[in-house]
Amino acid sequence: MTIGSLQLDLLIRDAQSLKDKRRVVKSLKDRLHKRFNCSVAETEFQDVWQRSRIAVCIVGNDVRHVNSQLSGVVAFVAANSAAELADYRIEML
Repeated sequence: MTIGSLQLDLLIRDAQSLKDKRRVVKSLKDRLHKRFNCSVAETEFQDVWQRSRIAVCIVGNDVRHVNSQLSGVVAFVAANSAAELADYRIEML
């Protein structure tokens, strides 16, 4: 069994309030969960308007498959126009 963990640091430049930020983050979390069947949570910067850190976790049998899925998440988020991907880190457990 392989557990893949991904941390995404996001910039949400258009957010003018926490309400704006939470709308963008919730939408992104919901789309990631539906598309990649993964667990998603905002883990840091909950009270900062224009910044967010999201953790994504995928469990599978094959390391290559889990890594491919996490790389797909990174590509999906990078293509998202509402949140800019600032940095990411993938770990396999």
